[in-house]
Order: sequence, then C-alpha cells, then structure tokens
Amino acid sequence: MKMAEPQPLPQVTDPDIPEQLLMVPGPTPVPPEVRAYGAAPLINHRSQPFRDLYHRVHDQLRQVFQTKHDVFVWPASGTGALECALVNCFSPGDRILSLPMGAFGERFAEIAEAFGLDVVRRPVDYGRSVDPAALAAYLKGDCDFRGVLVTFNETSTGVLVDLAAVARVVRECASGALLLVDAVSGLGGADLRTDQWGCDVVITGSQKALMTPPGLGALAVGPRAMAAAEKARLPRSYWDWRPYKEMAHHGETPYTPAVSLWYELDAALRRILAEGLPAVLKRHLAMRAVARAAFPAAGFPLLTSAADGSPTVTAARLPEGVAFAALSEALDRRGVTIAGGMGPLRGKMLRIGHMTGHTTADLLRFFRVFDEVLGELGTPGAGKAGPAAAAAAATR
Repeated sequence: MKMAEPQPLPQVTDPDIPEQLLMVPGPTPVPPEVRAYGAAPLINHRSQPFRDLYHRVHDQLRQVFQTKHDVFVWPASGTGALECALVNCFSPGDRILSLPMGAFGERFAEIAEAFGLDVVRRPVDYGRSVDPAALAAYLKGDCDFRGVLVTFNETSTGVLVDLAAVARVVRECASGALLLVDAVSGLGGADLRTDQWGCDVVITGSQKALMTPPGLGALAVGPRAMAAAEKARLPRSYWDWRPYKEMAHHGETPYTPAVSLWYELDAALRRILAEGLPAVLKRHLAMRAVARAAFPAAGFPLLTSAADGSPTVTAARLPEGVAFAALSEALDRRGVTIAGGMGPLRGKMLRIGHMTGHTTADLLRFFRVFDEVLGELGTPGAGKAGPAAAAAAATR
C-alpha cells in the first residue's frame, strides 16, 4: 500500500497578544532578557549542561530562601507545591493548625482536609494578620498539633504576616509541630529568613516575585521536615521528595524537568542576586509606599493597616458608586490589567501586584492611567491627587 505524502506543516506566526501593563498579583511581568532564555535550545536533562544548570539554580534559590538546607523544584503551580509539602510531612488523621487570613490560606487548609488531615482553623478577618500574642495564648491551652500552616503573604488581601514572631510562638508553644509556610507571593519580595526563623518548609511559585513564567513550584525543606518524610504515610508518588533528595548530588531530577522554565528561572535569579537581595527587598518597600499613598489620595481606602501591608500586593476598597467590572474594563482598554477581590470581598475591592518585575516607574504609569479612567467614569477620585501622591512617595 502506497503511503500518503506528508503534508506541509502549517505556518505558525507570532500570537497577536498586545503588551500590557500587567498589575495583577501574578503572573507578574517577566523581563525580556529572562523571557529570551525560554527560547534557548533544549538539552538532555541527563547531561552535564543540565547538571550545571541544576546546581546553579539550587545554589541561587538557597540564597533567596535564606537557607543552607534542601531545595526542590517541581514542574507545578504554587498550589501543587503546597500539596507536595503536606503529603511529605504528615500521616492520615494528623492534627493540623491552620491560620488562614484569606482565600489562599483557606486553600492550604482545604488541601490538608482533602488528604484526611484533622484541620483546626483559627481564621482572622480578611485584611488582618495573625496576632502572635493571640496565637501564643491559644497554643498554651491546646498545643497538640503535628503541623501549623501559615500564609506569609496573603495574595487575596495584601497582608504580610509577622512570620518571625509567628515562628517563634510555634517553636515555644508547640515545639513538636512542623511549620509550613505558603510564601508563593512573598518570597523574593519580602524578607524571609527560613533557617534563622525556624521554618520547616517554605513554598513558593515561579510566577510571582521570582519573575519567571508560571509552571515551577519550589520548596525549601529543613531537616525536621526531611526526617518527617521518612515516617509520613499520606499517599505520594510524583510529589515524594525523597527521590529528589537522593538524586540531588547528581544534579538530576527523578522525572523530566521543565527545562525551558529552568533556564528562565536561572536568568531571573541571577538578575535578583546581581541587584542584591537587600536592594530588591528595599525596592519592594518603595513600591509599597507608592501604592499605599496613591490609592487613598484617589478615594480608594486601603484594606490593610500600615503594619500589615504587603510589599508585593496592595488591596484597596472600592468607594461607593464604583463597580469593579466597569473599572477593570476601562483599564483593559488602555492596556492595564488589575485584579479584583476574592471570597467575601469579591466586587468590593481591587488588588494590584508590585513585584520583582515591576518598578516604581510602572506604578507611576499605572496611577496616571488609573486617574484618567476615574475621570472617564466620572468618579470623585479623579483630579490628579492619586498621581501626585504616587510621585511624592516615589521621591522619598
């Protein structure tokens, strides 16, 4: 039988996606020089060039996590990395304390419940942070927990927890509990000292302050958590970090890694460390100051207090008469994208991200466009007060 002649491949053209000022809390802008590495030729993940890449990425991640212990990278979202942490640390029925401050803290607890863990929630209102003193008082009456789950930076509300204080309370009042930290939108934008503060597992994703495209989950794993993995009985196969530990000294992963994303993460980490982590963290504080000055000046009250305000995400309440859908659509027409509220705050607030790929110049541009849109919609906040406050904060 004569085989049919192969048909020519269809011509692939560049996607017609306009460049936007992406102000959502993730994914965040990826610098052009980082994106370029995604187009690098693929290599064998069992080769010396990949081993060199593996060791370089892990060494750099340890600097950002501020740890000397194990770091693992999976092809996964941040949510996948949360599941990875849970199944390696616990057994069915283990009693876990959850400290949710918003939608993503709730997600962490829900994953734990899905695997049959006995989750005790101690929630705080959206827009507020965990109170270390209240946590200490609670644990003095009930400290029988195998683990504590906390969100370092709650993306849904723009709240940054005092992790050093929370970790100290857990160590003093529930010393047998492992502390698992969701740092997906915080690591790289806020100071997080994994080893110094006594965090057992810290979890992050590539698409936030690490300014890499979505698709990589990373975990810093301390020795107590690594020891717990030997006894944990929750089901795991793909997420089992013991094979990763065994192959780490070879510079290889048990399964095929997302090589192109590794290239981009390497480029992003080199950029972060070339700027210097202290300088990067200071820049995030400067961007926070701009956002927190401009929104109230434009008539949009901040959701969080100054003490709890995140360096990477700012949330503001919508004033009466301003609909998020109309505001968002008007901004979209100008090439600017923002995020809305989640859970009980849906339709009541807006959120913007200001992470490593952003600069204060991006925020100044955003508030100029934001003011134009407020004028178009006829809202009382228009009138240049927001841009003026942003510019004044940027020069301090």
